[in-house]
Amino acid sequence: MAMTPLTMSHTVGPTEPPILDMTIGDVLRRAASERPDQPALISSTTGATWTFSELLADAEAVARDLLEVFAPGTRIAIWAQNLPEWVVAEYAIALAGMVIVTVNPNLLADEAAYVFNQSKASGVIASASYRGRNLVEITESVMDRCPSIEQVTALGSLAERVERGRNLTTTLPHADPGDLVMIQYTSGTTGFPKGASLHHRGLVTNALHSTLRNGSEPGDVMLGAMPLFHTGGSVLAVLASGARMLTIVTVEEFEPGHVLDTIERHGVTLGGGVPTMLIAMMEHPTFKDRDLSSLKTTTSGGSTVPAALVERFEREVGARLTIVFGQTEMSPVATMTRPDDAVDDKANSLGTALPHVEIKIVDESGATVPVGQPGEFCTRGYLNMLGYNDNPEATSETIDAEGWLHSGDICSMDERGYCYIVGRIKDMIIRGGENIYPKEIEEVLYRHPSVGEVAVIGIPDDKWGETVGAIIRPAPGASPTVAELRTWVREHLAPHKTPVSWFVTESFPLTGSGKIQKFRLVEMWQNGELAPLK
Repeated sequence: MAMTPLTMSHTVGPTEPPILDMTIGDVLRRAASERPDQPALISSTTGATWTFSELLADAEAVARDLLEVFAPGTRIAIWAQNLPEWVVAEYAIALAGMVIVTVNPNLLADEAAYVFNQSKASGVIASASYRGRNLVEITESVMDRCPSIEQVTALGSLAERVERGRNLTTTLPHADPGDLVMIQYTSGTTGFPKGASLHHRGLVTNALHSTLRNGSEPGDVMLGAMPLFHTGGSVLAVLASGARMLTIVTVEEFEPGHVLDTIERHGVTLGGGVPTMLIAMMEHPTFKDRDLSSLKTTTSGGSTVPAALVERFEREVGARLTIVFGQTEMSPVATMTRPDDAVDDKANSLGTALPHVEIKIVDESGATVPVGQPGEFCTRGYLNMLGYNDNPEATSETIDAEGWLHSGDICSMDERGYCYIVGRIKDMIIRGGENIYPKEIEEVLYRHPSVGEVAVIGIPDDKWGETVGAIIRPAPGASPTVAELRTWVREHLAPHKTPVSWFVTESFPLTGSGKIQKFRLVEMWQNGELAPLK
């Protein structure tokens, strides 16, 4: 039945499938019961494999061992790269009724100490070897500043916990689907991270509904290349695999050649990665020689996905690309395109609301705007976080009295409920009183064949308040000039949106989840660290 066209930017997703009133442990137990012998977890580095029954047995053993030291409700941090034991630890902590605190392995000692302290982590499970750093030793070195930490163990020694736990008969605690189970620290594209407190129901439902929209089937093979400390890895890959009974192949660290190897070797059917990862794979010198025919669908998101990238990916890879949109605080997906959406919708929109997700677009007064008008993207429903950990002020600034979570993203909605990103409230450039959204300029520049990646920022200016600056990473072998890029932008956009300042870079400062850190680019401009484009 055709939907009545919307007139106001307010919609609710489908009522089916139902919200999953389960815990993370329930999801793994169900998979182990229904598909005990199916591979659940494979390491692309070592080939080590766990079936669902083996994964459950190991996770329950580690959970019992954890309960010998910590009480239910305790916060346990995982500070490591994408090792398969990370997945075992994630399930184990949840099964023990404890709270998973995810920590970016790229953090330096002071940054990690902040997360340990802010989360009040009592236990830390860390990697003994990551990019030449021993994260176990680094954790031990900051313990005098982190009074909550009682125990530090190496993720690589998880097998010892498994063996100890097998000999224990401890009853695992009952958890409620609404209980806090994970604290994820937001990536910080605009500053210091906050800990989003997430519950079982929100995570497992969001994981299942997003992979269902992707067209996944039980037994599909999912690429686990997104960082596990991020919801893109620990939720949309790990928990989606458990909820939909998929096989996940973990990639220890993203390297485009290795990811291409993994897709070929394991017959990956469901890919995933932020735009920077997809671009790196397609720019790899062996890309054109690869057999990627097993890929059915690849999901991207985490930052805006340029229309030109969607079109190029589907043309060159031959798989359908779906776009997810949301944020950590939303467990993390609010809207998503479908694999069979029209090309124009997949290339330009963020899709429609996931089941049971309520969305509205509001103006500065909080009033819902008519369709087609830009405003702040807000969500309400099972997916929203409980709040920011130990930060009631930030929570009240983000979630209003009616339960709406205010994203800070400027979006619009059409009469069908499809949403479109315009930019970030804090990312907006105000030039002489005119609002300019970097996303619009970036989309145009991405379509130029000489541009590999681009970021547009506001440059402080005495006359205009701000002017537009563009930082370009050229496509391989290309040497774009200011003259040709300026002409290109002027052909597509109004003059006031044309960048005044142009810079070139070999790489961008990224968050751990692959988003370009624009606040760092502004700092680099202020410090004279950006090289001018000629």
